[in-house]
Amino acid sequence: MRIVKEHDERKNEIIDTAERLFAMKGYEQCSVNDILTEIGIAKGTFYHYFKSKEEVLDAVIGKSTGMIAERVTEVVDNKSLAPDDKVLQVFLAMKIENQMEEGFLEEMHKVENTLMHQKSLVSIIEVLTPILTQVVEEGNQSGAFHCEYPEQFMQIFLSSAITLLDDGIFQVAPEKIQGLFIALVAVLEKMLGVEKGRFWKRIGEYLSAS
Repeated sequence: MRIVKEHDERKNEIIDTAERLFAMKGYEQCSVNDILTEIGIAKGTFYHYFKSKEEVLDAVIGKSTGMIAERVTEVVDNKSLAPDDKVLQVFLAMKIENQMEEGFLEEMHKVENTLMHQKSLVSIIEVLTPILTQVVEEGNQSGAFHCEYPEQFMQIFLSSAITLLDDGIFQVAPEKIQGLFIALVAVLEKMLGVEKGRFWKRIGEYLSAS
């Protein structure tokens, strides 16, 4: 008996199945036919929702970054948080590992899956830049920050931090990771126009409270 599913339900089924297969086989090794076979749908049904495998990949990545954006937006909308806390909690909420199918990140870091990796990084930067910009602009208005170029600085910082801390791009020696974190926080403080060590103090308070 042919099962007819609602539009959004079928589309989400394709996205979820593709994510699982990309994690198992890798993006390049997974074909549209593999997705069709796994779900049990016709090729015409697939192309009703997506023009190509790459468009499905965009949807898979959009799903995970969308989850991150939801968490980050909750932080930004919390009126009880000071600007410093919002900035720190936004970065804590960016953790992506738990938002993706197990194995997806491992596959993403393989050389043959460069497109998948690149798209993920770009998506995170594009989604989070305007959210962080809003936080910084609010901080400027309240006098907490003195950031000359909120949007551009946040785009630069996100691009730098995400790229440098991605072990699929840079293999940072364990003994140098702490120094890298210290440098990134120092750069953030300079960009926001706050006194040196201010964010490290708040990070220490977060760690001692956890």
